[in-house]
Amino acid sequence: MPKNQIKKAIIPAAGFGTRLFPATKVVKKELFPIIDQDGRVKPVIQLIVEEAISAGIEEIGIIVQPEDKKVFIDLFKYPPKAELFEKLSPENQKHSKHIVDLGDRIKFLSQKEQAGYGHAVYCAKEWVNDQPFLLMLGDHIYASDIKKSCARQVLEVYTQANQSVVGLTTISAEIIHKAGCVTGVWQKHNSILSLTQVYEKPTVEYARQHLRVEGIVENEFLSIFGLYALTPSIFDFLEENINNNFRERGEFQLTTCLEKLRQAEGMIGYVVQGKSFDIGMPDAYLQTLIDFRNR
Repeated sequence: MPKNQIKKAIIPAAGFGTRLFPATKVVKKELFPIIDQDGRVKPVIQLIVEEAISAGIEEIGIIVQPEDKKVFIDLFKYPPKAELFEKLSPENQKHSKHIVDLGDRIKFLSQKEQAGYGHAVYCAKEWVNDQPFLLMLGDHIYASDIKKSCARQVLEVYTQANQSVVGLTTISAEIIHKAGCVTGVWQKHNSILSLTQVYEKPTVEYARQHLRVEGIVENEFLSIFGLYALTPSIFDFLEENINNNFRERGEFQLTTCLEKLRQAEGMIGYVVQGKSFDIGMPDAYLQTLIDFRNR
């Protein structure tokens, strides 16, 4: 296998889902239902796993709270009980076997304390085993505008550049304070750029002064899409923050470490030809239910 070929993916799924309470007290947000284009009702995490498989990923590490592991194992590792399985249509029986086949590729990793997104990613360090990997958000699903899936697009750019790649999309100034944002210099206009800064949740004033990108309209910026192809060096910076107890907003964050990784090794931004659907907030989840089905 070429050294820069990515075969592992990480999906953090250990958050509480505060913004979706009280539903998340009984159902993990990664298990919320989504209706796909075929009319099949799938849990969010299944769609994310299928996205990873579509990109050529062979092994998937899902990071969960220890007490939640059983529900994920039940989903991916076992079919329904025989008497229930027999009640499924032939098509759904076949799909049940498909889910178990997905489970053969999945390893469940534990985050024993909820200490932030960066901490959750760090919990996969030993499993990643010094290999580059695909990082996917546990509360986003993706739809490509072209034949290649969004994840495959990002991984192909990584293979070509042999540098960490952050998937990007445009975002309006009104909501930039909610997202990670980047700037850089185009290598291929409106597609690939060398990043010169990665910044978490900037103010509009900071973004207008420091995060403008040539050719992007005045009131828009380049924001993180939710797919990352990363070198294992990211774990060194996460470990440094954890060892020094360097927290932001009370937690260990990823974006600060992405900026350190960029400074150390360089980093590519890629404008994904597709859309990322957020299910982590009530209004966004409702809109996803509508838009993902009808895309």
